[in-house]
Amino acid sequence: MGLSPKSKRRLQRILPFGVIWFVIGLFVLFIQEAATGNKNINPNAAITLTPKVFVFAMTSVTLIGLLMGTIEVLWLGNLFNNKSFYKKILYKLGLYSFLLLITIIIVYPIAASIELGLPVFHQMVLQKLSNFLISLDFLSTMVSIAVSLFAGLFYSEISQNVGDAVLKNFFTGKYHKPIQEKRIFLFCDMKSSTTIAEHLGHIEYFKMLKAYYADFTNAIINHSGSVYQYVGDEIIISWKYEEGIKNNNWINCFLAMKQDLHDKAEWYKNNFGLAPTFKSGFHVGEVTTGEIGTLKKEIIFTGDVLNTTARIQGLCNTYNVDILISEKLIKELKPEESLKIMSQGIAELKGKEEKMELFTVLRNS
Repeated sequence: MGLSPKSKRRLQRILPFGVIWFVIGLFVLFIQEAATGNKNINPNAAITLTPKVFVFAMTSVTLIGLLMGTIEVLWLGNLFNNKSFYKKILYKLGLYSFLLLITIIIVYPIAASIELGLPVFHQMVLQKLSNFLISLDFLSTMVSIAVSLFAGLFYSEISQNVGDAVLKNFFTGKYHKPIQEKRIFLFCDMKSSTTIAEHLGHIEYFKMLKAYYADFTNAIINHSGSVYQYVGDEIIISWKYEEGIKNNNWINCFLAMKQDLHDKAEWYKNNFGLAPTFKSGFHVGEVTTGEIGTLKKEIIFTGDVLNTTARIQGLCNTYNVDILISEKLIKELKPEESLKIMSQGIAELKGKEEKMELFTVLRNS
């Protein structure tokens, strides 16, 4: 049984921490050995870099990076969400530095025991640890750790702001040249958003919008979706075609979003005096995907499928339904007993010559 989309995403976010720590650790060791001519100039405190010590050091550094990534992704990353960027970095640097100081005190004797061929708790090993903690080598180690920490935390914050997939695509250069690909799109728009904004006022409306989008997160992650854009009260979600049709991810994402928002209805009423709802439009088709921009780079999709999806979503009020799906996409829906498909007839989309049959889907009780 394979990993769930949520587990895959977590793993994809954690692995770069290990890579960052490995690369910086390798660079620091190279600089140290080059500067000293591959000689240990302070054998009472520093550990001689033998092949066994090298393998242990690089393994330890990578595992520490992965441990840091795991803590960051699963817990600490959300702890300072309300803090500014630089405060997040400073607070986390302080906490991680304390944890890593403890790690050094644990790992160093093991490395020393490998170098000396003695038990970890041998008097010579412990004496070497004591010498190390008051030496310049210790300060040098702490500086290299601080650099690794900062690089890892900087990556974490940037990936959260621009999105993991976008950051990965920028690094790999996948979309430096435009490519064509088949994608599924969901345009999801809050109902009566203008009236709600006028009723709540700008600040309270923004707070509600922030919570509203946050409540979609699990559904999107669990069904392999990715957020393309937030446009005011509208969110555009996209799937690569193969990922979208797998396990009916595209429709199950919508149903999960609807259920999660329904489950929080009382919370919204208690905090904002109302419970938001939304309407959605689905379509599938070819898009051109590429990197664009000079002052600010983005990866964007262009193609008729986006305009068509927006037009489909705009007809939800006309048909008095929460969801409308194009005929082209409904044909890709794998049969599920829990789903009821209903045709809404042939529709004429604004600005489009070609008419299209639209469908809505309900989950059977």
